[in-house]
Amino acid sequence: MDCRNEEFSSTLEKSLPLPPPLPAHLNTKFGQKSKIKENCCVPNAVNNSWDRLFDEGYRSDVSILTDDGGVIYAHASILGVSSPVFNSMLKKLKGRGNHHKRTISIRGVPSEAVRVFIRFLYSSCYEEEDMNEFVLPLLVLSHAYIVPRLKRLCECWLENRLITIENAVDIFQVALLCDAPRLSHVCHRFIQSNFKSISASEGWKIMKESHPVLESEVLDSIIIEEVWQKERKRKMNERKVYIQLYEAMEALVHICRDGCRTVIGPHDKIIEKDDKEPSCHYCVTCKGLESLVRHFAGCKMRGPGGCVHCKRMWQILELHSWLCADSDACKVPLCRNFRERRRKQTKKEDIRWKILVKKIVRSNSISGAPFFSLESILL
Repeated sequence: MDCRNEEFSSTLEKSLPLPPPLPAHLNTKFGQKSKIKENCCVPNAVNNSWDRLFDEGYRSDVSILTDDGGVIYAHASILGVSSPVFNSMLKKLKGRGNHHKRTISIRGVPSEAVRVFIRFLYSSCYEEEDMNEFVLPLLVLSHAYIVPRLKRLCECWLENRLITIENAVDIFQVALLCDAPRLSHVCHRFIQSNFKSISASEGWKIMKESHPVLESEVLDSIIIEEVWQKERKRKMNERKVYIQLYEAMEALVHICRDGCRTVIGPHDKIIEKDDKEPSCHYCVTCKGLESLVRHFAGCKMRGPGGCVHCKRMWQILELHSWLCADSDACKVPLCRNFRERRRKQTKKEDIRWKILVKKIVRSNSISGAPFFSLESILL
């Protein structure tokens, strides 16, 4: 019978960060690595011996009382080494003159959970069935009696195996009480993701009655998370629009200055198409602009208040003029006209265009070269 669940324990060990090195001045026997411990290999027979020592209670000197009146026999030396809390309790009992068997009461948890807890102090062994059934009491006991290894094991076990819609609220509250920030964060995220189902569970109703302040804090955090997600989505969509606008301006310059092999080119340049020549970098955007330009050229409603497609073309042309590096030499239609028209714009329109251009620049993280000049928006 493999009581260690070796695969899970090895996964837990790998997930833990390496401890920082001790300071150089601590040149004591505690600051030096033990060569014996470094090359140590404990066989299963030794662990079985520790389990037998616990099960048989051979020469035990401590009695642990549980809620159901049961008694668990243990050894003071093992309890004291494994837990500083037990160590302090046993010293106090010894100071009162109890030289024979001392008694410790562990209340508030099932007696079988106490037995699994004490057994772990002996051999670091556990049964998977016991862990699934008593993991919450074991987390509480490991926190109360300061057994870090068992506490980390319980946290990892809950995170990876046992969080469900029915028990998420209970685990969340226990994690807060036991100072397990990672586990509480995992539970909190799980509650946010499944809030509709969890808010109808029995655990949520009990928390609402017994801890209304905690319920209010969870609800506030969920609302804040929803608002943040909506704002993040809005900004991502906004950035996507700005990037598309910038790509449209790049494609416009590419068509009018260099000529595009897939669509129309400048009026003063003849483009010889070669079947072996790959399509241009702006191919998709160029095709979209081509249909927009063809519509713009033949539309009879181009004046103010005209069609939506023509308005979009006007905006692209004006936006280009705001970033154009040299309007006099630019081959994009109406670039110089829009630059001169800018002098007649109101201050409100001028500010609106500058804000739009800055957002496009920041969203795409561009330098402006070689087609555009960012200095023009500061003028």
